[in-house]
Amino acid sequence: MIGKMVKRALLGLALIAALACAVVGVRGYQMYRSALQDKGIDEAVAQLRAQPGYTPADELPQVYLDAVVAIEDHRFYTHCGIDIISICRAAWNDLRTMSLEEGGSTIAQQVAKNLFLSQKKEFTRKVAEIFLAFDLEATYTKREILEFYVNSSYFGLGCTGIGQAAPAMLGVDPANMTLDQAALMAGIPNEPGLYSSDRQAAEARRDVVLMQMEKYGLMPKAALRTLAARGVSLSLKSEGMRVDSGFLPTTPCACLLPGHSVARFFAIAIGWDVRVTSQAPRVV
Repeated sequence: MIGKMVKRALLGLALIAALACAVVGVRGYQMYRSALQDKGIDEAVAQLRAQPGYTPADELPQVYLDAVVAIEDHRFYTHCGIDIISICRAAWNDLRTMSLEEGGSTIAQQVAKNLFLSQKKEFTRKVAEIFLAFDLEATYTKREILEFYVNSSYFGLGCTGIGQAAPAMLGVDPANMTLDQAALMAGIPNEPGLYSSDRQAAEARRDVVLMQMEKYGLMPKAALRTLAARGVSLSLKSEGMRVDSGFLPTTPCACLLPGHSVARFFAIAIGWDVRVTSQAPRVV
């Protein structure tokens, strides 16, 4: 008797999950179509390129582009716009924590979000991102997509794009960024409100980027040892930077809601309720 009840319960959960996935898929596709009706991809890219401070990839240090790939999407050059491994990992972590904190978005998906969609965390937006990412990958080269990402990302302090952010936050032109400065700027879009205002957190994030670059073969170990030996200290402009914030880089992520349940999680996933009660800064 108990075995039959467990089987029925599992079947019921499976049906709920399948229904939720179907609803998410349909809503996500509708969001994708609506976004393209409002603005085509070529039009969105043209508007981005017309923004003040837009900087072509050929005018950026390769080390900066490598840093972005290392920290945001290390399989960028081998996937077709979505990273199945990252999506599965993010889905498992989101289900395990009953949150929508980890997204698993590729660089192409983030470009799609920046150009067409809102920042609201819901699975329908993630589905729309996937369709838009496929379109971007079919229309533009990897280098162009990477260029769109660094020019459409928000860095905090009112700066969108590396062309605005590097002079405002480092006091240098993007073309003149050093390795440690490039790593810093690559890490900021992950949590711009935090990293643009808290020097200690920004430097901790920079170190994560450098380690990722070394891990994925985008920077020789000797360069990392040289930076460590130098005791790298970034030349961030002091305005707006809190040096003594007391931020702890090991603070865990949190985007949890009260009264967690499977049903509530699926409700959040399809966009019925995306309110959160607390959200700690992400550091990885």
